[in-house]
Amino acid sequence: MGDIDITTATRSVRIGSEHGLHARPAKLFTQAVGESGAKVTIAKGDGRPVNAASILAVIALGIDHGDEVTLTVDGDDAATVLDRLVDLLLTDHDG
Repeated sequence: MGDIDITTATRSVRIGSEHGLHARPAKLFTQAVGESGAKVTIAKGDGRPVNAASILAVIALGIDHGDEVTLTVDGDDAATVLDRLVDLLLTDHDG
């Protein structure tokens, strides 16, 4: 039929890294976003969503430990991609 199966998944999560989403955790996160092949945005609180594949955009959000962020994934297998990204954000990469 030629239908393109694009799905959207959204979830809010609290940041697990002790020092927030600074350089190292942000790099791991943005690399995973890029490798997923999906379009992903991240927003802090009620703020404006930014491209989650951009390390500069993610760091500029100033996300600290315990902050709530909302991820939105558009693409094939969005729910699976979202699960992987949420796991990354819940993990303390500073420990």
